[in-house]
Parts: sequence; C-alpha cells; structure tokens
Amino acid sequence: MRIVVQRVSRASVRVAGETVGEIGRGLLLLVGIERGDGPDQIGRAAHRLASLRIFEDDEGHLNRGLDEIAGEALVVSQFTLAGSIRRGRRPDLANAARPEEAAPLVEALVGALRGLGVPVRTGVFRAHMEVELVNDGPVTFVWEDPPPARPVESRELRVES
Repeated sequence: MRIVVQRVSRASVRVAGETVGEIGRGLLLLVGIERGDGPDQIGRAAHRLASLRIFEDDEGHLNRGLDEIAGEALVVSQFTLAGSIRRGRRPDLANAARPEEAAPLVEALVGALRGLGVPVRTGVFRAHMEVELVNDGPVTFVWEDPPPARPVESRELRVES
C-alpha cells in the first residue's frame, strides 16, 4: 500500500465537472492499493494518519494531528501509485491490486478513519477525477506498508587519499 499524504488548506475532487468531495484544512490522501494488501495495513494506516502530527502548533512546530485542528481528510483512490517507472517508457502497473480487491480496501480505510473521528470525503472509485488542492507548506509524505527495504548505511566516514 502506498499513500501520498499532503497537508492542505483545501482540496476538492470533481467527476464529470461535478464536485463530489471537498475539504478545508486537513489531509489529501492519494491511496494506491497493491496486490496482497489487506485489512491489517488498513488499520495501521488509519491509526497513523488520524494521529500524524504534521500541523503546526503555536510555536511553528509540527506537533498537531487532525483531531487537534478539527481537520478533515479527502481520500482519493489512485492505482497508479502501485506502479513503477523504473524500466522502459511505459509504466508497469502489474503490482496494482485488481479493482474488485482494491475498492473494499479503500472503503475500509474511509470507514476506519471515520471510526477514529476523522470527517472524510471521497472521490469516486475507478472514475476519471480532477483533483485540486492547495498544498500547505508544502508538506507531503509517502506512507508505505510494508515499508521499502532500505540498505544498511554505514555511519563511518571514509576519506581516501
């Protein structure tokens, strides 16, 4: 699962020229469901996103979550996030979950966020959507579950002469 998390001052999504979801201050969540994703990942993501401290406090520190600012979330499914552009000129979308597997997981994320008290608006699954946002900061993060494997980095500095 890959979710692009954007702190916004406002965001909206339109389908066929009609606004179907709109929020004020909060998070725009672009959600890519991958093959093999399941309910455990949805639960972890919902808890993390509902409590993620990426809003500024009175001293300008990123120290407040959605609940502390009365923020909202706009959830937009985006299967291309499961794709890769590492090779060739055409994106490889083989890792994206099939629509019949992805749709219930996106809905489960929406339900889990609402269950945690987050007001949520959504796009329309499988529709051609126009997403408009004002990225606040800009502040953008990527949530990946499972997280990508990272090579072990050496903290030793070597100077060659």
